[in-house]
Amino acid sequence: MKHKEPTYWLTFLEEIADRADEIALRFFRTEDLHVEEKADLSPVTRADRAIEEMAQGLLRRSHPEAGICGEEYGEVVGSEDVRLIIDPIDGTRNFVRGIPIFATLLAVEAAGEVIAGLVTAPALNARWKAARGHGAYCGKRRLRVSQIHDLQKAQLFHGTLGGSGESPPPAGIFNLIRQVQRTRGFGDFYQHVLVAEGAGEIAIDPAVQPWDIAPLQVIVEEAGGQATTLAGQRSIYGGSLISSNGLVHEKALSILVAPR
Repeated sequence: MKHKEPTYWLTFLEEIADRADEIALRFFRTEDLHVEEKADLSPVTRADRAIEEMAQGLLRRSHPEAGICGEEYGEVVGSEDVRLIIDPIDGTRNFVRGIPIFATLLAVEAAGEVIAGLVTAPALNARWKAARGHGAYCGKRRLRVSQIHDLQKAQLFHGTLGGSGESPPPAGIFNLIRQVQRTRGFGDFYQHVLVAEGAGEIAIDPAVQPWDIAPLQVIVEEAGGQATTLAGQRSIYGGSLISSNGLVHEKALSILVAPR
């Protein structure tokens, strides 16, 4: 059966995102979060669960043939080879601490390829989106990665550099830091959409899940960049993510995986 067009699915993701924004902002910086600790010691809030439940319900009503893969409630296989992938709140620790850098991450995967992706960050009043073959946008502004090809002129974004409660950074991270012009530690989704915007050249996540990666992959690629695992694989299932403008990708990878 022929799959629906990427732009069709992007419109559907916009509908979910509008509702997700309302839920997230209803709980943000309130005392009604009800924070719990999951088995992996990461936090989950009432907002995380409410957003994913809303998306599940909307998917069942609008596209009962589709499956879903979500951070909080796992996977449900559909009758067709298409599914919604959702991280209801990426940056939950930020959300809990009142830091406005959090977002709902949404993507549609068809026959193993992410064909539409959306990142909505209501506290930043920003939304990034892409449909495969149709470009990447923030609002009406088309996104394009930078054309910097010299590491010494590059800006590097990163998440953790070694906190006790997080996965360690790649072996060569500090070597790479010494070779770029500037670094900033935004982490989570934000660093990768900044790469898509051309505001930086490299962003690194050493330990992530498919729902952390899926929309970012299509957004970065549609902006002209590259998104792979630390092993250089183009996959949302490899457990890590490095996004770049493409021009510095191979050089950055070779440094990151080198011994300290």
